[in-house]
Amino acid sequence: MNAPVRVFVGLGSNLEDPARQVALALAELDRIEHTHVLRSSRLYRTPPWGDTAQPAFVNAVAELQTQLPAERLFAHLQRLEAAAGRRRERRWGPRVLDLDLLLYGDRVLDEPAMRIPHPHLHERAFVLVPLAELAPALEVPGHGRVDALLAAVDAGGIEAVG
Repeated sequence: MNAPVRVFVGLGSNLEDPARQVALALAELDRIEHTHVLRSSRLYRTPPWGDTAQPAFVNAVAELQTQLPAERLFAHLQRLEAAAGRRRERRWGPRVLDLDLLLYGDRVLDEPAMRIPHPHLHERAFVLVPLAELAPALEVPGHGRVDALLAAVDAGGIEAVG
């Protein structure tokens, strides 16, 4: 078994009772083998990003500890999305559940199926706001500290809901 790794996962939903979807996903994350949710941010209502013609999202970030390799954890996240009813029909479109592997320790990975850190993490306020709640001094490989990244983006329209 691998040594424990500190991991951050972004959670989001804007369909079928989004706050409930995020809460259910948090519970499911804690059921992944050799993985434990250490803590999670509050829930935030956030405006849509990319494709803006859709309902607002509920977003959060969870800090996990896992002994799974990144690829296996990523596969679990995709299975949880599918089980919740996620369909990838429209890029940046509405979704029942979105789970993004944001950071896996200090690992940097650039493969077609998986990129770590998440390729848009540094430019998305809906990720940086809840991530900064948990780990403002965390270094995002290749980009800098979370608090500095957050200061550089527009976080307008984001409000805590839980």
